[in-house]
Amino acid sequence: MSTPDLEKSIQYIKGVGPKRFQTLSKLGIHTPRELLYYFPRTYQDRSQIEKISELKKGVTSMVKGNVFNVKSYNTRGWRNIFEISVADDTGLLMVKWFNQPYLNDIFQMNDQVLLYGRVYVYKQNLQMVNPEYEIVSQDDGFGKSVGILPVYSLSEYFSQTRFRKLMKTVVDEQSGLIDDVFTADILKKRKLMSITSAIKNIHFPDSFKNLEKAQRRLKYDEFFIFETAMALRKRDIKQFNGYKFRIGPNVEDHIYKLFPFKLTNSQQNVIRDIQEDMCSERPMNRLLQGDVGSGKTAVAVYALLSAIANGFQTAFMAPTEILAEQHYRTLSAYLANADVRILLLTGGAKTKIRKENLERIKQGEIDLVIGTHALIERDVEFKKLGLVVIDEQHKFGVMQRTCLRQKSLRHKPDVLVMTATPIPRTLSLTVFGDLDISIIDELPPGRTPVKTYRVTPRKQRDAYSFIRKEIEKGRQAFVVYPLVEESEKLDLKSATEEVKRLKDEVFPELRVGLLHGQMKPEMKDKIMSEFINRKYDILVSTIVIEVGIDVPNATVMAIEHTERFGLAQLHQLRGRIGRSSYQSYCLLFGTPKSAESRQRLKTMLATNDGFKIAEEDLRLRGPGEFFGTRQHGLPEFKIGDIINDYAILKLARDDAFELVNESQKSKTSKKQILLKRITESFKDKLDLINTG
Repeated sequence: MSTPDLEKSIQYIKGVGPKRFQTLSKLGIHTPRELLYYFPRTYQDRSQIEKISELKKGVTSMVKGNVFNVKSYNTRGWRNIFEISVADDTGLLMVKWFNQPYLNDIFQMNDQVLLYGRVYVYKQNLQMVNPEYEIVSQDDGFGKSVGILPVYSLSEYFSQTRFRKLMKTVVDEQSGLIDDVFTADILKKRKLMSITSAIKNIHFPDSFKNLEKAQRRLKYDEFFIFETAMALRKRDIKQFNGYKFRIGPNVEDHIYKLFPFKLTNSQQNVIRDIQEDMCSERPMNRLLQGDVGSGKTAVAVYALLSAIANGFQTAFMAPTEILAEQHYRTLSAYLANADVRILLLTGGAKTKIRKENLERIKQGEIDLVIGTHALIERDVEFKKLGLVVIDEQHKFGVMQRTCLRQKSLRHKPDVLVMTATPIPRTLSLTVFGDLDISIIDELPPGRTPVKTYRVTPRKQRDAYSFIRKEIEKGRQAFVVYPLVEESEKLDLKSATEEVKRLKDEVFPELRVGLLHGQMKPEMKDKIMSEFINRKYDILVSTIVIEVGIDVPNATVMAIEHTERFGLAQLHQLRGRIGRSSYQSYCLLFGTPKSAESRQRLKTMLATNDGFKIAEEDLRLRGPGEFFGTRQHGLPEFKIGDIINDYAILKLARDDAFELVNESQKSKTSKKQILLKRITESFKDKLDLINTG
């Protein structure tokens, strides 16, 4: 049988047929290869057969004994009960099955049986209910169900027993047909078992030690494929010609004079990274990480002005209109004394105005375009795009980043992506594996860490008194709610209802404003502007202020129903304050009921470190939900876990990047031959990752 047999329809495997093929198809299994890579979700340890006298209540166990009593009867509710008594040389076990009368034709007196199930005690008698069973013939010896048995995620139409039987057939007959793309020296270097042994032991391990080895090999393979895609993407980007910018002392002096503050050492170090990239002939492809308030925007201004000074257009893409508008205001303020033509381009612009703006961009009359996804639409054309800055990178996919990069006609523009959501190192190696990474790890001088407190229902009045005292000092406060309006389904306070209570009952002497995402853009701008200009003492809001509003005078962030927000959201909200030399306070209202919400609250009280918070957020939610989506380049690994298997991930990354880098040196080298074999073997997977 040749390797192509692995790609044939599984319908023609003995024991499948058209009907079972339909059931397997719903599990994503169409071929023998897909079946072999359908891994168990857990395992049952049936390697130890217990004596009946040693069974313990509540423990799932494996026993072996002889049947000496069989009976089947119906209850008054027409419920069938099939019951047997099983004994070994130490004791007696009662066994029952419900609504399975056909068992009367299977079990016979004096049969030797293996039973696997949870142990109960009923009227001082040991009992199992609905256990898995096997009738052991003399030829079977210990029985087929003894050992470490796989448990699969299946539909109700496929039993574990029947699926195991099918899997055993295919593993025995076809696992040896899988080509091992890795050479013997790689397997030896990383102490990996062969792919055939790994497939056999992942399904039917002969020991837990070999199961662990099989898992390690298959995790390595999965991570290696992904990291190879990252390495190839990074290599391909660097192969393109970029724009070689000239950034001399005069340009730098002019840029630094625009900042009304001195840059931190960390900002300066990141600027050096960016300068080196921009002065290279290869396109910059860099991720800038920095906590809330660390000064990423100032670094972006340096890059933007450096490109503009070289006669290029620049683009700045944000995920939402409110954030794009905030960046437009911030950058306009920075560049007020610079000869830079700025334009805001969002999806909400009127047709006539949009058409005029697109023409100005096409003719090169605009130096800096700030916008949302609208920037990557087909009708947006640049005359000479040299630099792209993308904010909150995790909100965009790989293809969106690529689309914006392709707006430059002659060479690939430099790309700087930024995020205020600190990325744990494990995700940095996966989602952003194709990017060079810079980190701003210090806050500007004069910033005092925010103090965070929990407010229980009994302390609510005290918290309101505290807010009032801060406002009496001349400060301002945010009060954030999870909902805009009341909901019949959710027993939660809403911004529109609570603003009335706060105005009329709690703070009647203060000026209270309201801001939420359902307002029209012009109204949101008006409210924001009025709050910044101190026309309101308190701003009642929803999550809309998570990003996009900077009020140095605000020193209190009160968050109602803290349990309804994720860790990243809570950290971003807290980041809206503490943006001046005034001491700021975050007050967390609510009653967390779940273990996860209590852990989130504990984390917020324990640290202001965005990277520690991100690590905890990743641990609590898992990688698939960390960004609130399963898209944007984050793969769903079948067996690997980027949190718990970081050591294997790092090895696979090192090997993948070394292979891709070394293969460039010679087209006939062993590395090049190996890379070609790997890319051909996993073409579909690599293509899927690169379009994520």
